[in-house]
Amino acid sequence: GILGIYGMIVAVIINGSMASGVGGVGKYPSGAGYIHFGAGLAAGLSSLAAGLAIGIVGDTSVRAYGKQEKIFVAMVLMLIFAEALGLYGLIIALLMNGTAGTAM
Repeated sequence: GILGIYGMIVAVIINGSMASGVGGVGKYPSGAGYIHFGAGLAAGLSSLAAGLAIGIVGDTSVRAYGKQEKIFVAMVLMLIFAEALGLYGLIIALLMNGTAGTAM
């Protein structure tokens, strides 16, 4: 779902910030490459953790909802907070990408 879109957003933004030099020789410093790599890892691993949390919470909540219907609002809230983990990773990746332009 939306967690995969977060990764694609980061990839497109990082790709747009890479500068190609004259004649195919790049002017892309290694520091910026490492920052972009870290930004991709931040987005990817946070989305992985969010997906794992959504799976565990979703499974447990559906089983609990089958026994008691009052749990629905709490179930939705827990799923929203689990989804927020991926959003935090996207924000960190965007902040890291912003600092990659100053890397030497």
